[in-house]
Amino acid sequence: MTGQPTSKPTCPGCGAEVPPDAPRGYCLKCLFALGTAEPDSVAADHASQPSTPNSQPTPLRSFGDYELLEEIARGGMGIVYRARQKSLGRIVALKVLLFGDQSGKDLAQRFRAEAAAAASLQHPNIVAIHEVSAHEGQPFFVMDFIDGQSLARLAAGQPLPAARAARYVRIVAEAIHYAHERGILHRDLKPSNVLIDPFDQPRVTDFGLAKRLHHDSELTLSGQVLGSPNYMPPEQAAAKRGLVGRRSDVYSLGAILYHLLTGRPPFVGETLTDTLQDVVNKEPVSPRLLNPSVPRDLETLCLKCLEKEPSRRYQTALALAEDLDRFLKAEPIRARRVGPTARLWRWCRRKPAVAGLITALAIALAVGLAGIVWQWQRAEKGELAARTSELATRQKAYASDMNLAQQALAVNNLGRALELLNRHRPVQKSETRNPKPEIRPNSEAKLDGRLPD
Repeated sequence: MTGQPTSKPTCPGCGAEVPPDAPRGYCLKCLFALGTAEPDSVAADHASQPSTPNSQPTPLRSFGDYELLEEIARGGMGIVYRARQKSLGRIVALKVLLFGDQSGKDLAQRFRAEAAAAASLQHPNIVAIHEVSAHEGQPFFVMDFIDGQSLARLAAGQPLPAARAARYVRIVAEAIHYAHERGILHRDLKPSNVLIDPFDQPRVTDFGLAKRLHHDSELTLSGQVLGSPNYMPPEQAAAKRGLVGRRSDVYSLGAILYHLLTGRPPFVGETLTDTLQDVVNKEPVSPRLLNPSVPRDLETLCLKCLEKEPSRRYQTALALAEDLDRFLKAEPIRARRVGPTARLWRWCRRKPAVAGLITALAIALAVGLAGIVWQWQRAEKGELAARTSELATRQKAYASDMNLAQQALAVNNLGRALELLNRHRPVQKSETRNPKPEIRPNSEAKLDGRLPD
């Protein structure tokens, strides 16, 4: 039961007067403030919406052939209503441009591009578009109403079982491959843009940033950073024109899988700038560190999608879907883990300045160490040479004294011979502590050529 108010309606946000048919009763200024918030999903979980009399099936207003029953989502580009189509008596989701004919040219073009892109895709896991038109100058399009919740709400704060997460992403990857084959790139894949229908099937929606592929690899961009930074590939975060393509959506699929396995996106910065910097420069934390129950093969598969270099990811969404199917069937996957050497090399390529500084320090340390080793070897060689020279001198002295001793014995000069021999007699340790008296020849010993006992 709704009656026309006797006084002029006012905006609940700022109190300004608004026309009776103002969406949800907000003025344009407040609508803009609300519209800049991140949309939750096209078909939000009804249990999360505040329970008010206005949320009942009583129509908010008539919109051509449609009765707008309740607002279920809004974003920077449009508002989504649950609506009833009068002519067919069915419930649909109707999306209207946020500011109607007061929208800017770029926003209107993006809105029309979303409608055109989604309308060209007929896939059981992509939310279908039924009508694209305008009512009193306000563009709108009509799509299936999915009575379910988004993956974002399903995995809010807690991971999903590995097999369930893999099944969802496999089905979504197949749907995205279908879109790629028809020249459509999504560019804004994230958990809130994947709805789970009553049959537990994922349905992809929100092609607001979709663009048509050119030459099967490139995408025309305006140089702006568009999309959700937590799930955005590095080339899109850095606004690199020629690098955004099929493998960019593969990255986002990997980011969705990461969220479902760990309960959080791959990168979460304190600010938008911090998040974008992390996306471009940092490696994601291993899913198994956040959730040890994640199977190793599924972690390997997920991290392959999140490679910084597009050439190192799965080349197509279909290749990702096939590897996920192998995992679900307990078959060997094609992806291989990246070793520490490869990770170090890729880090050096992303951080050439820091890598160059570390390399220079390492070279300086190596040169210094080599100098120390050379000096030590040189000192060792000098000491060895000195010891060799000393040994040679002692050997010569020994040979000379032995000759002189033989000559002394030959002339029966026993005292001289003993003196020469005593010079080279080995000294025992015990003798150094208790030296024995020197043996002197007996003057009365027989000079028969023998030493005394």
